[in-house]
Amino acid sequence: MTEDEQKAVVEAVLMAAGEPLALQQIQAVFEDHERPDTLALQEILDALEADYRGRGVELRRVASGYRFQVSAEWSRWVSRLWEERPGRYSRAMLETLALIAYRQPITRGEIEDVRGVTVSTSIVRTLQERGWIRVLGHRDVPGRPALYGTTREFLDYFNLRSLDQLPSLAEIRDLDSVNVELDFGRDRDEAASGDAGVPGAEP
Repeated sequence: MTEDEQKAVVEAVLMAAGEPLALQQIQAVFEDHERPDTLALQEILDALEADYRGRGVELRRVASGYRFQVSAEWSRWVSRLWEERPGRYSRAMLETLALIAYRQPITRGEIEDVRGVTVSTSIVRTLQERGWIRVLGHRDVPGRPALYGTTREFLDYFNLRSLDQLPSLAEIRDLDSVNVELDFGRDRDEAASGDAGVPGAEP
């Protein structure tokens, strides 16, 4: 198999996949005698990324691997394919998610101490159902409260490879602007996956 053929296989597999693919997953689609090694595969991915730069679709690396998605600058046009718009995320949900992302592992009680109000069970459930947070363990104190942290799905959704790429707290000045970014991200996911049926967050 030539390098161009390997490149075409990688492109086709990533286009067909409904989720990000790690290097090992991409390699697994090849027969033993035609499989590129890790270095060669990385060069193929770098070439594809360059090929799609500046186009309507881009190859993006996120925490779980590589995926094709609609370029952010064109997402507002693509989002018009779906009539229903996702609900905006409440300030309470954004504050809860931000505290988990920046202070993990963190308990529900610790979140409530910072926010000064009770954290709604529906907020925690919604974040878990979206796959953005999970229970990492339990605090070794009376009652053994759950410790929450973010997931790979959280990183994937926001186009992050790791938590180190989160904006600094100094950069987050207005939660309403974050809400716009979340809606924007929703458009991107719908456009990338064609899945308009994922329920939005509870208000």
